[in-house]
Amino acid sequence: MHCEKPATFHITELTDPQGPVILHLCEDHAREFLAGGEGVATPPSLAQMVAQQLQLEPELGELEETDRKECPVCGMTFADFRKSGRLGCPYDYTHFREQLEPLLTNIHGASAHRGRKPNRAGISPEDQQALIQLRRQMQQAIEQENYEQASQLRDQIKGLEEKQQSAQ
Repeated sequence: MHCEKPATFHITELTDPQGPVILHLCEDHAREFLAGGEGVATPPSLAQMVAQQLQLEPELGELEETDRKECPVCGMTFADFRKSGRLGCPYDYTHFREQLEPLLTNIHGASAHRGRKPNRAGISPEDQQALIQLRRQMQQAIEQENYEQASQLRDQIKGLEEKQQSAQ
């Protein structure tokens, strides 16, 4: 199967007695391969198990809807996360929980942190959220040339940052 699209799925089959068979497929051809399309040497049961494992079943509309989902705190969309591999703020873990949980479980084997925590206090997640929200509001006030509101927001940000400094 050759096409002009970039290969995003790299599948290694270990079922051939002559050695491993490596396939590099675009998303469309991977779906066809995993669905047991024509010309595929893999037993359908194996293809179904792999498709289920990779969760390729969601409809295109569901995928687009998930990609448009936006964090109310930092404004990051799930599509932005998929492109960069980084989240925008701590609240993203809560907002995108449904999408992140299987990913984290697959990568780390668990969805909860089980390691040590730093000794220093640091800023609480609530204060982090407040800082992100205040900075966003301040930027909007500046863009709207509402400098009085921007200065009030700046003072609130300074207050939270001083609270953080004194806690360390």
